[in-house]
Amino acid sequence: MFFKTIRLVFFVLLFFANATAQNQELGKVSMAELESKVHPNDTTAVAAILFNKAKTVFVYDIRNGFSVVHEFQIRIKIYKKEGLSWANFTVPYYVGYENDKKDVVEFSNGMTYNLENKTVVKTKLTNEGTFKQNVNKYWNEATIVLPNVKVGSVIEFKYTLKSANITKFPVFNVQYDIPVDYFEYNSKTPEFFIYKPILKGFVAVKNEMKLENGSQNYEDKFNATVNMYYKQINSMFTAENVPALIGENYVDNIKNYRSYINYELERTRFPEEPVKDYSITWEGVAKTIYKEDDFGKELNEHAYLEQDVRAILKDATTPEEKMDIIFKFVQNKMNWNNDYGFYTDKGVKKAYLDRTGNVAEINFILIAMLKLAGIKANPVLTCTVDRGIPTYPNRTIFNYVIAAVQIDDKQILLDATNKFTSPNILPLPVLNWTGRLIEQDGNSAEINLYPSLPSRKNYSLLLNIDANGKMAGKIRIQRKDYDALRFREENARMNKDNYLEKIENDWNGVDISDYSIENTATDFSKPVTETFTFSTEKHSDIINGKMYINPMLFFTTTVNPFVQEKRVMPIYFQYPKLEKFSINFEIPEGFAIESMPKGIKIVTPDSVASFSLDTLLVGNKIQIQVSMELNKAIVSADYYDALKDFFQKIIEKEKEQIVLKKR
Repeated sequence: MFFKTIRLVFFVLLFFANATAQNQELGKVSMAELESKVHPNDTTAVAAILFNKAKTVFVYDIRNGFSVVHEFQIRIKIYKKEGLSWANFTVPYYVGYENDKKDVVEFSNGMTYNLENKTVVKTKLTNEGTFKQNVNKYWNEATIVLPNVKVGSVIEFKYTLKSANITKFPVFNVQYDIPVDYFEYNSKTPEFFIYKPILKGFVAVKNEMKLENGSQNYEDKFNATVNMYYKQINSMFTAENVPALIGENYVDNIKNYRSYINYELERTRFPEEPVKDYSITWEGVAKTIYKEDDFGKELNEHAYLEQDVRAILKDATTPEEKMDIIFKFVQNKMNWNNDYGFYTDKGVKKAYLDRTGNVAEINFILIAMLKLAGIKANPVLTCTVDRGIPTYPNRTIFNYVIAAVQIDDKQILLDATNKFTSPNILPLPVLNWTGRLIEQDGNSAEINLYPSLPSRKNYSLLLNIDANGKMAGKIRIQRKDYDALRFREENARMNKDNYLEKIENDWNGVDISDYSIENTATDFSKPVTETFTFSTEKHSDIINGKMYINPMLFFTTTVNPFVQEKRVMPIYFQYPKLEKFSINFEIPEGFAIESMPKGIKIVTPDSVASFSLDTLLVGNKIQIQVSMELNKAIVSADYYDALKDFFQKIIEKEKEQIVLKKR
C-alpha cells in the first residue's frame, strides 16, 4: 500500500525544521524542580507546566477498522496557593455516536511529589481520586484529583483518549493560563488519511515532518495474525518557554488567541476504493449538514405552520411587513430553553406545540414561516463568542444558527430566540466575526456579523449652577440599536431603587429624582429613553473666588483602558459606538468667563476612533458638545499604540476646566 504523494496543508505562524525534543519522562522529578520557589521566566506564575507531551497513533481491528489513541503526559509545578486548582484535571470525551461506539479516557501514573525535610515524598493517585460523570447525551467527563497537593508540589499524570472519531482530533493546547516550559506533539498518520493540521496563536512552534514506513498486526476473522505495512507521516511539533496566556482589556474571547494544534480530516484514500472528501470546502460542509435529519429535514418541515401563517398575514402586503409580523410572532410565541446548537433536539413541530425549543428549533420555525410567506430565507451557522471563531471549513466549531432574509438587495439578519432583538440586531454573544450562510444545494457565503453602523447613545443635559457651585437640572439619555439591546437585557427586571442608587454612586454622589423611562418593552427598533432630574454639590470647586467646572461633569474619562506596554491580541469593542453629549448651562449670577477649554478633534489612523470637544459661549450660556466614536467592532493590535494615545489625549483634554471669575 504505497502512494507516490502525500499532501498535508499547514496553516502555521512559523515553520521550523529540525525540532529538538527534550528527554522528559514521567517518574523522574528532579530536586531542582521540587526546590524551585518561583518560575524563572514568570515570577507571577501560580503554577507552570514543566512538560506537556502528547502523541497520536492509529490502531486497526477487523471489526471496527481504524481508530485513534491520543496519549498525554503532563508534569506541573505548583508555586502558589492559587495554583492548587491544577491538581484537578478534567478531560471531556464523546459518547454520542449513533452505534455502540464510545470514546474512552483512562488515567494512569498519577503522582504527587513533595519535599519534606529534604526527602522526596511520593503520594500515588488512587481510584478514589478518579471520577467520571455524564454531561449530556453526547459528552462525558473524566476527572482526576491529585492527592496531597500543596504549594511547592510537583504533580504528574498520564492519560489516554481512545476514540472512534478519526475525522477530528482533540485540540492540543500549546499555551495555557500558566507558563509551559516544554511542549511536544507527535502524530504518526497512515497514508490512508490526509489531515489538515492547523496551528493557531502567537507562539513560535517548530515542526518536523517526514515520510516513513509503518506497520501493525491485527487478527482477521479467522483469528489469524495479519501484518499490515504502509507509509505514514511522522510529524513532530515542539515549543519551549511558552508564556502564559494573559487576558487584556477589550478581548472578545481569549481562547481565540491561545496557541494550539488541531487536526481535521481532509480526505481518505484506501486501496481499491474511491477517494472520499470530507470538510475541504464550505460547500462540502453545507451539503454534509443539510443531509442530517436534524437539520435539513427539520428545516423543510412546514405543514404545521401553514394555517398560522395565513392568519397572521391576512392584512400584510409588502415583504418587509410580512417579515416583521412573522419575526415578532415567533419571538413572542417561542421561548428559548437555553440550549445551543444548529441541530434540532425534539424537532420543530413538537417545539412549536410546546412553545419552547433550542436555538435551531426556534430559528428553523422562523425560516419556515418566512418561506411560506414567499420570502427568501436561509440559515446562517455561527459561533457564540465563548465558543471561538471558524477559521477554516469545518462544521464542528458551530454552536448557533440564525436566519438571513433577502428582500430585493437588502440582507437582514434575524434571531427570534431573544425577546429583545430586532431585525439586524442580534444577541450580543452572536457578534463573533463571521457566520456561514448555507443553502440546500451546497452554496454558501460568508456573512459579516458585526454591524457597520454605530449604535448611538445621546446625553442631553440642561442645568443651572448657583453662586455656590451647586448644580441642578434635567438629563435625557437615549440608547439605540445595540446599546438599547444591552440596556433592555441588563435591566429587564429592573429594581428602580437599586438601579438609581448605582447611577448615583457611579456619578460620584449625584442625587436623582423624577425618574421615568420609555420603550423598554414595546417597539425594539426605537430607542430606550430615560429622563430624570438631578442635583450635585461635588462637581465644581470654588477656590479664591474662582469657580472651576469640569466640562464633562460626571462623565469625565479618568482611566485609560489600555495600560500594557505592548498588545498582541486584536482590540474588541463588540460593535461600533457613537456617544454624544450636549451640556448646556447659564453662567451663575455674579460670575464671568475667565477661560474655557479650546475645541479639539482627535482622530486615529484610518479613523478607527475619533473624539471632538467644542465649547461655545452664547450670551451668558455655555454650550458643550462632545462626540466619541469607535468605528469598528474589532481592530488589529497594530492600532494599539494609536488607541492608547487616543484615550490618553481624551483624559488630558477632559482635565481642562471651565474657569469662572467673580465680576
